[in-house]
Amino acid sequence: MAAEICRASPLLSVKTQLFHAPPSPTITTTTTTSRFHTSSHSKTSFFSHRVLNLNASFSAVRRRSSAVTCQANTLFEIDSVAKAGQDRLEKVPVSNIRNFSIIAHIDHGKSTLADKLLQVTGTVHQREMKDQFLDNMDLERERGITIKLQAARMRYVFENKPYCLNLIDTPGHVDFSYEVSRSLAACEGALLVVDASQGVEAQTLANVYLALENNLEIIPVLNKIDLPGAEPDRVIKEIEEVVGLDCSNAILCSAKEGIGIIDILNAIVARIPPPADTSQRPLRALIFDSYYDPYRGVIVYFRVVDGTIKKGDRVYFMASGKDYFADEIGVLSPNQQEVKELYAGEVGYLSASIRTVADARVGDTVTHYGRKADQSLPGYEEATPMVFCGLFPVDADQFPDLRDALEKLQLNDAALKFEPETSSAMGFGFRCGFLGLLHMEIVQERLEREYNLSLITTAPSVVYRVNCVDGDTVECSNPSLLPEPGKRRSIEEPYVKIEMLSPKDYIGSLMELGQDRRGLFKEMKFITENRASITYEIPLAEMVGDFFDQLKSRSKGYASMEYTFIGYRESDLIKLDILINGDSVEPLATIVHRDKAYSVGRALTQKLKELIPRQMFKVPIQACIGSKVIASEALSAIRKDVLAKCYGGDISRKKKLLKKQAEGKKRMKSIGKVDVPQEAFMAVLKLEKEVI
Repeated sequence: MAAEICRASPLLSVKTQLFHAPPSPTITTTTTTSRFHTSSHSKTSFFSHRVLNLNASFSAVRRRSSAVTCQANTLFEIDSVAKAGQDRLEKVPVSNIRNFSIIAHIDHGKSTLADKLLQVTGTVHQREMKDQFLDNMDLERERGITIKLQAARMRYVFENKPYCLNLIDTPGHVDFSYEVSRSLAACEGALLVVDASQGVEAQTLANVYLALENNLEIIPVLNKIDLPGAEPDRVIKEIEEVVGLDCSNAILCSAKEGIGIIDILNAIVARIPPPADTSQRPLRALIFDSYYDPYRGVIVYFRVVDGTIKKGDRVYFMASGKDYFADEIGVLSPNQQEVKELYAGEVGYLSASIRTVADARVGDTVTHYGRKADQSLPGYEEATPMVFCGLFPVDADQFPDLRDALEKLQLNDAALKFEPETSSAMGFGFRCGFLGLLHMEIVQERLEREYNLSLITTAPSVVYRVNCVDGDTVECSNPSLLPEPGKRRSIEEPYVKIEMLSPKDYIGSLMELGQDRRGLFKEMKFITENRASITYEIPLAEMVGDFFDQLKSRSKGYASMEYTFIGYRESDLIKLDILINGDSVEPLATIVHRDKAYSVGRALTQKLKELIPRQMFKVPIQACIGSKVIASEALSAIRKDVLAKCYGGDISRKKKLLKKQAEGKKRMKSIGKVDVPQEAFMAVLKLEKEVI
């Protein structure tokens, strides 16, 4: 029945659709006359042919009538579901609440499915509907990816009972897995969406394991079954073999065409368990997200675990120890809609004129000030940054604005970490930690767009662990903080276990990529006849460059990857210094593996030669390991033609003039200073991102 929904526009009534329906086959009888006398056999054939034509015509009419009736029934069902959605603010028993999340690999149709669920349940009117409705950032729409988790409340009637469905849409990229883990902690079930043409991919597995850790009920959904290349049977077999889920009751759907949406809604109600009814206990609500509004202060998104909360209640944040009055509470449907009360199992938002960003952090527990809970909720595990880079304002006067912007952005993105940093070349800034390269790009872009800042980012780096001679261990994410060679015994770097899922045609090129990045091959297994899983252990420093881009280009976009941190290992790492005119330029120093030092040093010196303006004296540009120069370029001096006035005469006159000029250049070089322009720093930093 759900398959007919997509073929009949919900905007048209049944009467209108019947009016615009194609005309039914007309019953026509044709008589043929002949001058010749026909035999009895010919007459029999003629009459039987006419009878067959009549039967076919009547059958076509019956089929058309049946299709229109089915279409009318479907439209009536959709219309009733949409009407139920208009009453979504009305209260339902706790046993009729369903909290669920949508998890999938990137680009498998999560946002499209969320859009269709909102549309079919009448949560969003057709005139307000747009693609990626829950993705409210311009950046998300431009890139076509989900960056932030988004919540929406829907109402659905199943077997004449109203149900409240709280949906949390999640990102699919590996860099935003912290968003996924936070949303899953606020749910009892999850829809696992798998593309019926691409099958199980790396992030599919990672998200399933996150859901299983939270003991969620998982409903497998095969999306995009309308595509010509869809292979539902193969993908179902893949899920059962690789993931280990029972797919005997998997739902086949097409979010774009609307096929199977009613089946998904029915499965959510029937298979996902309701939250526990703990409304009588003291209030405990888990903050799973928040953001800063310049007019209303910090807005908190929370899931009520125990008790009830009403408008005007005095609430207490257990981790920060602050208390406020709840000026406004409401639900996200998907826009904020104010209500008077929320009880156990419900998801909503809280506005309490919170002006201090640190007072309401993600993972904190909200309780009543007068009737405090005995114990706070477990909250969330702290996110561990994997990639670090320096963020500096182009204009030094913007440093306070950058600090405020990072504090407000950290409220909305709990995985972001930062601390102040000073650079001799770029002044005051912050050393920021991210979960990955895409996370770093998104944060930089959001800071520039949402807070009108102009920023310079240094090359991404990782945290190294330095074992000193005196037995101390120093963690270092900035090359300038690395102890002197005589003080350090060894340097350890972080390693990750990376799993690449790829069609069998690209196994060779991906293994070559793993070997080039100092990877240790662990295993390769065929998960299906045509798809293989390749596992490597690779230094994280080798991944913060263009590893993901190389993976996609070598596999023509078919491969996917997932990585996890496995610990630190000792490596032959050195500090590569850049000397300009004999002076070390600290911001350009990097930590690289000894095998790559020459190629990186050569690339940096050549680039600097192009970017630094010529001086009145010769400027050597050198890449050094300690005191040993491994790559060198020279910037020739700007010199006056002192021989122009010599139209003849003895050679000694010319030698005297050239010697005098050389002495002046030598004296100038000893006292001269080379100013490296900002553009040169930015270009070299961009180059470091490519070659390191």
